[in-house]
Amino acid sequence: MTNSLSYGDITRAAGRIAGQIRPVVLAPADPGTVGEAWRDPSDDRAEVPCRVWLALEQMQHTGSFKARGAINFLRGHLEDGSLPAAGVTIASGGNAGLACAWSARRLGVTATVFLPASAPAVKLAKLRGYGAEVRLVEGEYADAAAASARFAEESGALASHAYDNPLIAAGAGTLLDEIRAQLPVVDTVVVAVGGGGLFAGVATAAQHHGVRAVGVEPSGCQALYDAVEAGKPVDVSVDSIAADSLGARRASAMALHAALHDEARNVLVDDSAIVGARRALWDHQRLAVEHGAATALAALRAGAYVPRPGENVVVVLCGANTDPSDLVPRAPSE
Repeated sequence: MTNSLSYGDITRAAGRIAGQIRPVVLAPADPGTVGEAWRDPSDDRAEVPCRVWLALEQMQHTGSFKARGAINFLRGHLEDGSLPAAGVTIASGGNAGLACAWSARRLGVTATVFLPASAPAVKLAKLRGYGAEVRLVEGEYADAAAASARFAEESGALASHAYDNPLIAAGAGTLLDEIRAQLPVVDTVVVAVGGGGLFAGVATAAQHHGVRAVGVEPSGCQALYDAVEAGKPVDVSVDSIAADSLGARRASAMALHAALHDEARNVLVDDSAIVGARRALWDHQRLAVEHGAATALAALRAGAYVPRPGENVVVVLCGANTDPSDLVPRAPSE
């Protein structure tokens, strides 16, 4: 797999997905959403030291940014004639699987999705609702991934991946140009990091435009942070409230390459900061997002990334496939 993307990969992706996805919406962040913890105590000026916008990508088709990469992946293979009659296969019961199934239905392609037999019924229903053939495998995700790989080899189906593919990452990177079309003065874009597909794409586009890219990971699953420390992708343990969407055991080489750029930053936040950020998004802006999406905002609230005075910061809310019931206080029992 290639270690890097080019900005040309992202502009080509933008052409492929035009008219297929929902353009991202920007909304100003409420002061209560951002919080006070990140403010520089030495800055005693009265004005807000930076301006923060939220990129509402949780409103994307299938509820996450993954739709961008999935549709670019399939259209790219359709363009060059490399999409087999057997269609596409992926092992994922999460956002990547949903995006793959949605994209396949949109383009009239067969999708076969493998996931553990223990997967929640709601995920099975969503995948089948998108027209995917769902195959359950005894064991864990690794067993489902192995079954998907065998199916690809035996049937000739095209194997997709949740994040470690140039077409997937380039599709995700289209976000940055959409943000800049609405906010040309953006200085910094902040994104959550799991395996690194979103970060690789956005950071590549950011580098082209002279924008800082900040990748934020939970301290319980810090695949990219540890890869930067080691100088190569390494396996990490996964233990975080955001592990359902950010729990990759290894970051992609593309993400590592992007993270090593001088203007890129990688920071960690703990689970309590993630929970607080998710709660703040609901309390102050009535936005229900998954814990993975709140991870990006947590970097500002917890002071893991401290913007400069006057900096224009965009925080990407990458997904909303969550149970929102814990955001609404329950009425006391009588």
